[in-house]
Amino acid sequence: MQLRSYLELMKLRIGFLIAVTAMAGYAAIAHHVDAGKLAFLFLAMLLGSSGSAVFNQFYDRDIDRLMPRTAKRPLAAGMMVDPRNALWFAGGLLITGALIAVLAFNWVVAIHLLLGAFVYGIVYTVWLKRRHWTNIIIGGAAGSFAVLGGAAAVDPHIWLLPTLMAITLFLWTPSHFWSLAILIKDGYIAAGVPMLPVVVGDKACARWIFGNTVLLVISALLPVLFGLLGPIYAVISLGFGLRFLWLNWLLVKDPSHVLARRNFLFSMQYLAGVFLAIVIDRHLSLSALGL
Repeated sequence: MQLRSYLELMKLRIGFLIAVTAMAGYAAIAHHVDAGKLAFLFLAMLLGSSGSAVFNQFYDRDIDRLMPRTAKRPLAAGMMVDPRNALWFAGGLLITGALIAVLAFNWVVAIHLLLGAFVYGIVYTVWLKRRHWTNIIIGGAAGSFAVLGGAAAVDPHIWLLPTLMAITLFLWTPSHFWSLAILIKDGYIAAGVPMLPVVVGDKACARWIFGNTVLLVISALLPVLFGLLGPIYAVISLGFGLRFLWLNWLLVKDPSHVLARRNFLFSMQYLAGVFLAIVIDRHLSLSALGL
């Protein structure tokens, strides 16, 4: 049971997504994908993300008790895990992830891993989450560092495409999370957390989601405008983007939980589709050039 509690603290599903995002950054830059390096990158980013997730639950255990979605988390429920041990566990995971990044790749990858953990653990969790509705906008930068770290594992000097991917991920986070926040708004009200739908209401939040997704879809097309990606990516990215905007528009007209859930679920499909399209376009182009 104690092992299970520690695994729950790691938020492995989120860590898996962060690690896959880093792998997308790697695959977008690499001419030839090395499965061994991908495995080390996945492990480093998973451990780094998990360390910041454990710290998040350590710091937020008081408000987690007040929200139905989080009340059964090990630290919130006061079960099996001593908070001091959890804090040591968080540090151990983060240090181990950073060491793997340095030894398997370079110090730039480790810095991006640590910056992502700092933004999530300190900037978002400690500073902004309980204070201001922009918490998830600024805190969303944490995930962007995973893309940059993945690309730096190939070559730290190649920056333009990874930066554009990081911007896309940064803009994706509010559209993704605000849809979820509409669904669990009552929990945030109970805990006194000023998420956007708590502050402005569901209808205004839906308009913010739509406006943010407009910027997101535009940002996802920037690699085409810079000549970094071709028509394959453009068609796939635009197709996913138009679908996402349509779902957002339906939510604006009817900010119901049904449509908020559809937006939340499709947001993950959108990001997966766009990043997969980057990898496909890049490697088809490299194959055509004989690289």
